[in-house]
Amino acid sequence: MNLESLGSINGNLIFIQCIGFIGVLLFVISYQIKANKGLFVCQMLGCLMFCIQFFLMGAYTGAISLIINIIRNILLIKSKDWKWAKSKIVLAIILIALIVSTIVTWNGPISLLPFASIAVTTLGYWTNNALKIRLSQMIGSPCYLVYDVLVQSWGGVVSESIAIISIIVSICRFGWKNLSNE
Repeated sequence: MNLESLGSINGNLIFIQCIGFIGVLLFVISYQIKANKGLFVCQMLGCLMFCIQFFLMGAYTGAISLIINIIRNILLIKSKDWKWAKSKIVLAIILIALIVSTIVTWNGPISLLPFASIAVTTLGYWTNNALKIRLSQMIGSPCYLVYDVLVQSWGGVVSESIAIISIIVSICRFGWKNLSNE
């Protein structure tokens, strides 16, 4: 390997890691938004950044699970207009799609981490309760934190580390009672 190709590899790795750090910014902003719709939009954009990063890194289970996450968030955002989008049938379809995608992209036990994270947060988001949404993220974030370490998504590591702190800040900022009433 010559010096020129080494520079290209380093440039690509830096670019790929930068994509994750854009995702970090979007997730931090999301936890400071009280309204669920705003939280979903910011998280959807953050997921898109990490999805792109995971595809470029070859971490396909993480990438596909985030595509499912994005679709879930779109359905939740539009659920006031599309009443069917918040049904238990749609919830089941999302969870089945997550199971199938995990099987198809199986890369050993590491593949269970994105599955667990997205499944738990999907169940939390289906409650439409801001507190339960944030608590489900506090369960899902450690799963993705470990996944990010294993696939070397440094933006993902930072994002999941900050997510827990940011969730706690939002709970303190809005209060348990106020979040439960959303």
